[in-house]
This record gives sequence, C-alpha cells and structure tokens, in this order.
Amino acid sequence: MDKALAQFINEMKQTIRDPKRMLLDQADRASYAYDASFGFYLPDVVIQPTASDEVAEIMKLANRYQVPVYPRGQGTSLSGGPLPVKGGVVLDFSRWDTTLEIDPEDMLAIVSPGVLTAAIDQAAREYGLMYPPDPSSAHVSTIGGNLAENAGGPKGLKYGVTKDYVLGLEVVTPEGAIIRTGGRTVKNVTGYDLTKLIVGSEGTLGIITEAILKLVPRPPATQTLMALFADMVDSGRAISKVLTAGIVPAKMELMDQASIAAVEAYEPRGLPLDVDALLLIELDGHPAAIAEEIVKVERLCKEVGAREVKVAANEVEAAELWRARKLVSPAIVRMKPTKISEDATVPRSQIPAMFQRLKAIKEKYRIDLVVFGHAGDGNLHPNIIADVRNQEEMERVEQAVAELFAAAVELGGTLSGEHGIGTMKAPFMEMELGEAGLDMMKRIKASWDPNHILNPGKIFPEPGQKLVLRHD
Repeated sequence: MDKALAQFINEMKQTIRDPKRMLLDQADRASYAYDASFGFYLPDVVIQPTASDEVAEIMKLANRYQVPVYPRGQGTSLSGGPLPVKGGVVLDFSRWDTTLEIDPEDMLAIVSPGVLTAAIDQAAREYGLMYPPDPSSAHVSTIGGNLAENAGGPKGLKYGVTKDYVLGLEVVTPEGAIIRTGGRTVKNVTGYDLTKLIVGSEGTLGIITEAILKLVPRPPATQTLMALFADMVDSGRAISKVLTAGIVPAKMELMDQASIAAVEAYEPRGLPLDVDALLLIELDGHPAAIAEEIVKVERLCKEVGAREVKVAANEVEAAELWRARKLVSPAIVRMKPTKISEDATVPRSQIPAMFQRLKAIKEKYRIDLVVFGHAGDGNLHPNIIADVRNQEEMERVEQAVAELFAAAVELGGTLSGEHGIGTMKAPFMEMELGEAGLDMMKRIKASWDPNHILNPGKIFPEPGQKLVLRHD
C-alpha cells in the first residue's frame, strides 16, 4: 500500500467511525472485485457510507490524496460500471436504504440510493400509483445503480426509462460538494438540466445520494398475448405493424427459438418448440380499450405471418408467460458457462434488418447466439453463450460482438439501450459518437472531475483499448 493511500485510509477512520463499514481484509475486498460482466479488479478498501456528509468527506480526501473512487450498488452491472479498474476505493451503497417515502398528492417518491428498485413500485402500489422502470434485476438492483446506468426494462416501450422519472437529485460532486438538481415539480427549466446529465453518466460525474422520482397512476387492467412466428424476421414486421397502427403496448418482448428451447429444458413451461420466435405482448389501460386492442393486435400479427395468437385466460396464465421470459437468462447459461449480454438498440423500423444481420453474424462466426429482449422499442438482447476457457471460441466471440455493434450503429442505432458503456463498450464509443462528440464528453468529465478521481477507466477508451473477453 502506497503512502498516500495509507494516509487516506487513516484519515477516513475519523469519518467512518464504525469499523464494520470500512472493509480492509482481502477476503472482504474480493467480494467487490467483480460484477455481472467481465474482469476481476481488487479494490484497496471498501467503504459503506450511509450519509451525504460522509460521501462528501470521502471525495474531499480522495482528491487530496489522488485516490480513485468507485460507486457501487448491488453489482448487477452488465457493462463493468462499478469495477475498480485502477484500485482505490469502492463505495458500497447497498446498506443505505433508509429513505423510501411516497407522496401520493404530488405523485412522487423520495429514496436513498440503496433502496431496491422493485420496492419503490411496491410502495407506490398501496396508493394506486406505479414506478414504471422495471429492469429484469429490479428485485436485486439498487435505485442508485439504475440511476447511474439509466436502466430500462420491458415497460420502456410505453412508459420510458429511468431518466424519464427523475425529478430531482441530491449529488456529491467529484470534489466533495453537495448539490441539489431539479426538485419536486414536474416542470423545471431553470438553467442547464443537470439532473438528466447525471442520470446515465455511470458514476463518472457525481455520486447520487438521494432521488426524487415521478410516479404515475397504475392502469386499471392488463392483458397478455403470445404471438407465434415461423420466421423471426416476421416477428419484427409484426412489431412495426402494431405500433404504426396506433397501439402502444406496455410490453412487447421477443424470444427466439434458442431461448425458447433453453427455457423449456431448464423449467418446462409448455412453450412451442417448433417456432422461430414468439412475441409476448402486454396491453394495459381501461378494460374496454384492451378488449378492442386485442382484436386488432391478433389481426395485425396474422397479417405478417403469425401462425397463432394466444390470449392469456387469466392473471395466473399471464404470469406464467412472463415468468418464461424472465427465465431466459438463467436458462441459457445451462448451455455453456459464459454469457456475454449485449443490448444494442436500433430504430423500430430497422428491427427486421437487425434480425437479418444477427443471423448472418451467428453463421459467420459459428457462435451460439440467443436473441431476446425488449423488441418493441428496438432494444434487443443478443446474448452469446460460450466457454471462457476456450480461447479460440472467445476470439470468435470478440469479433462477433464488434460486428454486432457495427451493425447496430450502421442501422441508425446505438451501442447500448440500457446496460451502459462501462469498460465493455468503451473501445467502440468513437464509432458511434465520432471524434468530436467523444471529445466533448471528455471535456465535460474534465470540468466536473479535474483530477479524474470518480470512476476512472469507464466510458472513455484508453489508448489502444480493445474488447478482450479471454482470460490469460
């Protein structure tokens, strides 16, 4: 341990008086050296703050001693967001869940960063309200992490993503100042929109210590349909057909044949194995409107080649269908131990073209590619299943991922719809943003964090950095 780091830790003991909230043993630190992506980076110390003043003091000392700081929630990031790639300090916010207040009159929630995302919606339900952002990890991921990554989820099609529900924030700046952005009002155009800048900045511009979130009325009814297709490209056409007809489902999720087969092998749900793809569609709103939309959706899907459209008979049957969708991720890792989870997103009109490109990439690189995800808003989840111990296979996977990103950008899309950039996608940033666009982001980062203390090594590529998924 170098002298500066030792001095930092010694002074931090005056701020974090509880030794149980400052972890120095290697076994404890190792638990924070990885997330749900790739890589293992051991931090020098882990601190568990539970107050904004503590975070501010940590950042002031970190600047004084030039110690990197990495904010972390539950470590569910799929892009390497909280990884301490340059050592230093991990700030674990998972214990800071003390505030979860619902204001039904102003239709908002006030939350601490360590509150689980699903708990917010559950608390809002008691007042007939809803917090729509629902990433698949909602029951284990913290709201602080969701805010940092601008997480999405199946309901993003109709209701938008995390940033659309953030009214205000309390933030500790990289240099240790405590600021507030936005507030409790729905409208606020005073100065620059710092709230939107911080949400999705992946912990590189500030540390969120409290959030004010917008809630919306919970719809009175929902209904689920399942449409079956002999060709995945036809399912893409069905998505466009439904949306351009003026119907906006709450969810519109895709499962390809490989993901269907994986789920049936993992936990049989009675899904058909003789189709190339299926769409799960959830409609919500007034029961009379839903009944009319069901008829339209069924007709539109069959017009573009749907073999069959089934309507869930009741809530139990609907829940069973959605459980099948949630089982895809755990099911596919039964095939091979290594899962590369991507979320390249394209305009809705380009979904059929992206499906064609994915099929070509799968054949070209001889990889096990499974496609599922939030197809209604173009946010696909092409997952590659491999074995990290097979070096030759992993080389092909790296090439396939690079081509996958290129395909999304060429079709007018983006590298990431909800997982963020982190370390995984940093090498491809200039491909989407261009040299000038990337430089502007770097200048913003430098102005907020002149010492590059906060979450360094994320978003921006290091010189010569390439995607490497292999273990040496």
